[in-house]
Amino acid sequence: MPAKLSVNLNAVAMLRNRRDLPWPSVTGLGQIALRAGASGLTVHPRPDQRHIRFSDLAPIRSLIDGEFPEAEFNMEGFPEENFLRLVEEHRPEQVTLVPDDPRQATSDHGWDFRASEALLRTIVARLKGLGLRVSLFADGEPDREALAIARDVGADRIELYTGPYGGCHDDPAEAARLAGRLGETADIAFGLGLGVNAGHDLTVANLPMLAARIPRLAEVSIGHGLTADALEYGMAETVRRFCRACGQDV
Repeated sequence: MPAKLSVNLNAVAMLRNRRDLPWPSVTGLGQIALRAGASGLTVHPRPDQRHIRFSDLAPIRSLIDGEFPEAEFNMEGFPEENFLRLVEEHRPEQVTLVPDDPRQATSDHGWDFRASEALLRTIVARLKGLGLRVSLFADGEPDREALAIARDVGADRIELYTGPYGGCHDDPAEAARLAGRLGETADIAFGLGLGVNAGHDLTVANLPMLAARIPRLAEVSIGHGLTADALEYGMAETVRRFCRACGQDV
């Protein structure tokens, strides 16, 4: 099965937040994305609310529940108490835990599973107790011992951090090498019984190589590149382009 597309709405929210106005509409563009074939919506509510605001979460949850019951809500963030309370309130289908400092501009590395094992074990158990799928942000290094820890703390999936791969947009040879490394990491994860998502700096141009190397890729979460393309092609056509890049027949 081709990878599903979850549209990250953070960049839409950041554009909206430049003015004290309700447009562009986060839920409105999320609705367009889901109608065009996206399988879900992703948000990363940071403590300073510099893009997604806490007040966006209930309308997004309501949109999915009311109009797109087959779609999924994915909330990602560092597992501090305020984030966990938001998760408990809005009950996303998937929670993606990232090791971000709140001051970071964006996620830029995966978990150190060895150093964070105790923390993750406690948090994952709490989230699994709510019946939620848990994904852990992981660097694209084929480290079997580290990935075994991700499995052992109770995660359902890892999300491969694809930033270095996306950064090779002008270096095809390096992109191919990194796609191979990401594929090796995915193969280890699959062997351990983990599902695999991917995200960060993925584009229509670089998705096909990644999808070909990881044919069992479950989901890609894309925000910046997708929102940039939407300025040119519109949200609906951009979603269809990304779905096709994943290998979907749309």
